[in-house]
Amino acid sequence: MQKGALLYEGKAKRLYATEDANLLISEFKDDLTAFNGAKKAQEQGKGALNNKISAELFKLLEANGVPTHFVSLLDENHMLHKKAKMIMIEVIVRNIATGSLSKNLGITEGTVLPFTLVEFDYKNDALGDPKLNDQHCLILNLVQDQSELEMLRTLARKVNDILRPYFAKKGLNLVDFKLEFGRDAQGNILLADEISPDNCRFWDMTTGEKMDKDRFRQGLGGLKVAYEQVLERIMGEDK
Repeated sequence: MQKGALLYEGKAKRLYATEDANLLISEFKDDLTAFNGAKKAQEQGKGALNNKISAELFKLLEANGVPTHFVSLLDENHMLHKKAKMIMIEVIVRNIATGSLSKNLGITEGTVLPFTLVEFDYKNDALGDPKLNDQHCLILNLVQDQSELEMLRTLARKVNDILRPYFAKKGLNLVDFKLEFGRDAQGNILLADEISPDNCRFWDMTTGEKMDKDRFRQGLGGLKVAYEQVLERIMGEDK
């Protein structure tokens, strides 16, 4: 499968057409951004790591009944996947308080939440990706009806139910993560985009060390090493 015309370039990926109208190629970039693009950098090899991590996690989720856009890993930086019209909602799943949840609500960082929290953000950089409630989603016509919002919540919780114990066996706490969904040519809702340390927070269960993009956000350094360790744990034996 060959790359065709460049269709879109985002912060972390370039999207290309292929000879099949229902298939696209994503190229994972080495670019790093934080705080809605205010902080930028590059980390050589980051894109390849996210591509490999995402591929393994998409395969895991597919095997456990979560529909995804993933088709195959083409090479170090390129993934073949189904074309999907993106739903402009970022679905945030939280197990442990940190980041904006701690900042906005005053919940002490590291507090294990009494239940899994699912939030919606508006996928709109110009507006700063604001929080959405169900009524906002319906007013903005981001979904067809309330049942689609419930489907997004159900799928998000299913992903969490699969990934949280999976990473626990790898010695990692899945703190929180962001999911994006789209519709395929038949209108089916699929998990899309990526699942990687760029949009998940992982804390080592023994040391509490942060193994994700917070290393860039907070100026901790060692980002590539942390991403490599996440991939090694995914590919290695359970602890």
